[in-house]
Amino acid sequence: MHRTPTLALYVLGLLAIATALGCHADWTGPSLGMFNYPIPVSPFLQDRMEENFIHQERYAKMPILGPLVPGGPTIGMDPPSEDEVMRALEAVRPVKGGWPMLHEVQRKNVRIVIEPIADYIDPVRVYPLVGPAQLHHVHYKCTVYFTEVTRVGWPIPYTTVNEDCQEVIYIDKDHLHMVGNVDPGPGSGY
Repeated sequence: MHRTPTLALYVLGLLAIATALGCHADWTGPSLGMFNYPIPVSPFLQDRMEENFIHQERYAKMPILGPLVPGGPTIGMDPPSEDEVMRALEAVRPVKGGWPMLHEVQRKNVRIVIEPIADYIDPVRVYPLVGPAQLHHVHYKCTVYFTEVTRVGWPIPYTTVNEDCQEVIYIDKDHLHMVGNVDPGPGSGY
């Protein structure tokens, strides 16, 4: 009769030692409590966050270039990339559908023609947080030719192919050129 309580105490003591060692030791570093565990994020939300990051990183910032030198080139920056044109096309005319086996729309055989429309420079003006600068406007006309394939799977399956689709997108690539003393030197306090 005396062995049962002592056996229970031994098992309880071994359980306490087993839970005090291993992954729960203090040498693992600081803990964030309940925030230490991963939180699931939906693929839709993750894709939208990645698209916003790529747009902000590549296309949303206005570059500030050096001053225009007399006799030097005054042409604008590089024309828009194919990626930038397709992102602008998706913003203007997104692909509708997206229900696999029910209704899908695809763009195939995409060809992009980029033409410069205008390239001019404004007079000097003082911009906040930049200083005196000239705004350089460059406008492009981007024509996208593609084949649009629409597949409908329900109630009656059919496929339509429009081989003569085209969309025109206008993209502005404006940037600033510094004016005046660009390198103020060590005594200016900057």
